[in-house]
Parts: sequence; C-alpha cells; structure tokens
Amino acid sequence: MLSITINSLQTERKKLQEEVVIGANYKKELDAAMKKIQGASKSVYKPPEVGSPAGGSDLRKYPAVAPPSGQQQQSNNSNVTRRRTASSNSSPTRPSAPTRIIYRETLGTSSFSESDLDLPFWQRTWFIGLLLVMALSFFGLAVFLFLTLDSDYTSTPVYAATSEGVEITYGSVLKLMHEKTRFRLHSHDVPYGSGSGQQSVTGFPNVDDANSYWIVRASPETSAKQGDSIKSGTIIRMQHMKTRRWLHSHLHASPISGNLEVSCFGDDGNSDTGDYWRIEIEGSGKTWRQDQRIRLRHVDTGGYLHSHNKKYSRIAGGQQEVCGVREKRADNVWLAVEGVYLPVSGSK
Repeated sequence: MLSITINSLQTERKKLQEEVVIGANYKKELDAAMKKIQGASKSVYKPPEVGSPAGGSDLRKYPAVAPPSGQQQQSNNSNVTRRRTASSNSSPTRPSAPTRIIYRETLGTSSFSESDLDLPFWQRTWFIGLLLVMALSFFGLAVFLFLTLDSDYTSTPVYAATSEGVEITYGSVLKLMHEKTRFRLHSHDVPYGSGSGQQSVTGFPNVDDANSYWIVRASPETSAKQGDSIKSGTIIRMQHMKTRRWLHSHLHASPISGNLEVSCFGDDGNSDTGDYWRIEIEGSGKTWRQDQRIRLRHVDTGGYLHSHNKKYSRIAGGQQEVCGVREKRADNVWLAVEGVYLPVSGSK
C-alpha cells in the first residue's frame, strides 16, 4: 500500500514538472510576441533616398516593398535599423536580379528644446545697435554744423532770394551778376601769376558754384550792425565766403586788359581801405534791393568794378577777367541775384 502511494506521488511530481516547463515555454513565446508587437508599433518604413549607393545600382528604378525576413543589423551609434534582403553570396559577379534595400527607422523622442531655437545676442540686438549708430551720426553732424556755422547767422532768421524786391542788409550772403555778360563775381584760392600775386577774382559762367558767394559787411568806421539796410553812397566791404578774404583793388595792372587789378586779400581780422567799395544805386531807389542795378566804386583808386568777355585760357579756363575801370560805363553794372538775405532789423 505504501509503495503504491509513493509511485502515485512520483507520477504527480513528473506531471507537475512537465506543466512547469510548458508554462515557462509559453511565457517566453508570449513575451517574444509582445516585444514584436511593440517594436512594430514604434517603427516606420521609408524607401531609400534617391541616389544612395547600393552596390552601384540606381535605387530610383525600384519601388519600396514590404520588409522581407532576413538578417537584421543594428548600428551602435543610432537607433536606425536596416533590413536588407539580398543574396548571401557577396562575390563580385553581377547579380542576376536587382537588389532591393529597405530602410526601417525607429522613431525616438525629439532632442530639440526651446533653448536650441534661441538666437545669439548680437542677432537679437543688431537693429537696436544700428539705430544707435544712426542717432549718434546725426548728433555728431548737428554738433559739427553748430560749431562751424558762421556766428553771424546763428541767431537771426533768413530769407532765400526767391522774388524781386528783397531788401539787402548787412550780413546777407549773395552772388553778384555782371549785367552785360551774366557771369557771377567769383574767387578761388588761386593767385595771380602777375601783378600783386594775390588771390585772383574772375567772372564765372555757371550759376551753381559755391565760390561765387559773398558776405556783405559794413566798414569798421561805422556803427552799422547786422540786419541794417544799405543806402546809396554807403561804403561797404565784400567778404568771400569760402576763403574769408576781402574784395580788394589797387594800382597793379590786371592780367589781360591792363586795367586796375581786382583781387582778394586779408582775412577776418586783417582788412584795410583797399577793401572799401562805395555802392551807387541806379535810378530812384534809396536802399539796396535785389532788383536794383548798382555799381561798386573802389574808394582808394576810384575804379568801378568791371568785367568783359575777355577770358582766361589756362589756369581759369572759360572764366573772364574782372578788373577796375575809372570810367562810369554801361558795362560795369551789377545785380544781386541768388543768396540768403537777412531781414531788416526790427521787422518781425
């Protein structure tokens, strides 16, 4: 009876061991199936890129197919799995059928973050820097103009000569035009090659020339001030705006005609009676206006400011001679034309 019981227990033990083995094998198969399902859910297939090398064949000719079963290779540096179905023979002979390559990429978690999209500091602030540079440039230009502007024009409003009848006052900047030839009284930092050797004065044909501007000044002996009107018979001085020298004359002979030489001489702090000119207004006008014909007569020599159509050929080619003549003639009349005229003092 005892032997029968022992045999029965041994039989039951063997059955239990077999069931344990079967259960373990079933669990392994179940785990493998679950892993396969999870891997398939995280995978995506894509065809190879155009032109990627694959044994020298052109992949554009072959469409992508479902991934065949075959040998699986994994890279240690990425999460990309490639499946390749090909002949196991790697001999250099030409394959009988085209090779098809299938790529499978496993999608991982994106490695980008908001910090990767941040721009460098200079790229986020370059526009502000540009605005600052422009602002500083304009400020520097304003300071430069303020420091270099003639003090005679810093506190008084001005009027451009755009219509006839504008009254001319001390401190005005203007151009004088010779009535007969229509040339402007002009000077530049070029000395005469003969006579006094001082800065030359000529007649210039073009209107838009900065070297033809003159500043109307009073003589030092008078109490006239900036903005005062100028009456006929008044002694004035004409200062060349660009070089700061005074319209001057003396007994030296002019280069072309041999008349009285007219030059530019002195500077802001150096002036003499050779710079004095008496204004004579033609007609019934009593004060100098833009539309009035005038003559300028040199005080020391008695010569009238004059010009004619005799022109220089070399240094001042195309410019005509300006000189002084003692006769009062129709061709030594001048007109005030372009300029900036200060208003008469007391008129607002």
